[in-house]
Amino acid sequence: MVRRALLPVLIALSCAIPVTLSPTVSAQNLPTLGDSERGELTPLMERKVGEEIMREIRRDPDYLDDAPLLEYLNMLGNNLVEAKPEVRGEANYEFSFFAVRDPTLNAFALPGGFIAVHSALVLAAQSESELAAVLGHEIGHIAQRHIARMLSQQRQDALIPLAALALAVLASRSSPDAAGALMMGGEGLAIQRQLSFSRDAEREADRVGLQILSIAGYDTSGMVSFFGRMQRATRVYSEVPAFLQNHPMTTERIADMQARIRSLPYRQHSDSLDFQLIRARLRVLQDDSTQGLRDAAVFFDDQLAQNARSQLVPSKYGLAFVALKQGAFDNAQKLLQEARMAARGVPLPPNAMQPTYESILDSLEIDIALAAGHPDEAARLAALAREKFPISRGIARQYADCLMAQGRNSDAVIYLRDQAQLYRQEPQIQDRLAKAYAAEGKQALQHMALAESYALASSLLSALEQLSLARKAPDASFYDNAVIDAREREFKTRWNDEQEELKKSK
Repeated sequence: MVRRALLPVLIALSCAIPVTLSPTVSAQNLPTLGDSERGELTPLMERKVGEEIMREIRRDPDYLDDAPLLEYLNMLGNNLVEAKPEVRGEANYEFSFFAVRDPTLNAFALPGGFIAVHSALVLAAQSESELAAVLGHEIGHIAQRHIARMLSQQRQDALIPLAALALAVLASRSSPDAAGALMMGGEGLAIQRQLSFSRDAEREADRVGLQILSIAGYDTSGMVSFFGRMQRATRVYSEVPAFLQNHPMTTERIADMQARIRSLPYRQHSDSLDFQLIRARLRVLQDDSTQGLRDAAVFFDDQLAQNARSQLVPSKYGLAFVALKQGAFDNAQKLLQEARMAARGVPLPPNAMQPTYESILDSLEIDIALAAGHPDEAARLAALAREKFPISRGIARQYADCLMAQGRNSDAVIYLRDQAQLYRQEPQIQDRLAKAYAAEGKQALQHMALAESYALASSLLSALEQLSLARKAPDASFYDNAVIDAREREFKTRWNDEQEELKKSK
């Protein structure tokens, strides 16, 4: 497992110092960080750096590419952003929220509006307002450009190569000691000096986060309760939570938050069933090893034994998800139906988010039918779910998977091409389109779709390579070659423009 404590270092350093590509690093597409005296990153460059780092993170096996989880986090996070739209800044950032599999309590922000939470932090949050408080705090750091402002003051650290940090992250998979060794020396000292935000920056993030929570209708005391609980934990355990290492907590900060809360209107927020179901899902995703699934099943069984009505639905859902992972499809379906029946008795809070909890249940039912080898039933369920939740991107992609599982590859191509026109920024659609083309034996179109996917993920060199393969494919038509030529020119222009912009920022 990647030691995520290193990721905020990688992220923080790349936020505010101009980026150049060195000859030794460019092959890895990893930026080298230059002298902060030469100027702070523009918001546009911050976004590009954030996208570059996200490309590396998405390749990591601990990045949780799970549609229901991502939809929930982005629904919650963007509810907060919409409550205070000015946090998007002059660049009008599109915020994106995601999770990584990690047992430490932490959250971090990337430049350009990307915000991550560790799986353990979501599980440790005792209410939806507490999770919203963490996201609101990170939104505050991005809105105030704290990392950029902080690093621009570190004039003495002239050159810090991101490649060394990436090597440390990779080395920590097999040897934490090796990772530590890579962090020693002058670069390590520079990193340590820049890890923690100033007290003023933390108070600013608290202030922005509290305003967002209040306007969005969440319980503002969630910020004090969660941060305070982590601070108290440090008195019992010697190891300080990772979140507090990167966001130093003080008694004065908590007192300041409490004083601000008293001036805000109190709003009671009922946790959505979405929150409870996603936490159950995340408990399974956090460790899907044989022992991890057993431990999760024991946890859900213990919850059921407590006869708490609020935990009935998420416990049954969690057990159904465990059963799916274990290949016990009939039991998974039975447990899911029990969860669905129990959910019908749960009143929806007035602030319930869309898509509702039913989309999470429907998504699991589709997965069970597919895994059990019933593609026709899965396609029927997916078609119904699409009608109920037309904006759910996860269910839309599941429907394409069902069409291909049925062998209806031509229908899948037609559907996915329509989806690609409607949702031009989704590499997952292009990935599925490439798979459908491959099933039909259409090599040129397969590589062209993969090129679009890579381009959307900001991997322009990989996109150009796929276009080259498409041109060489035996079934490439005259029209295909015309499209390939046009896209190649566009991608090369984008690549050259990015290189010029990087040179100017030096």
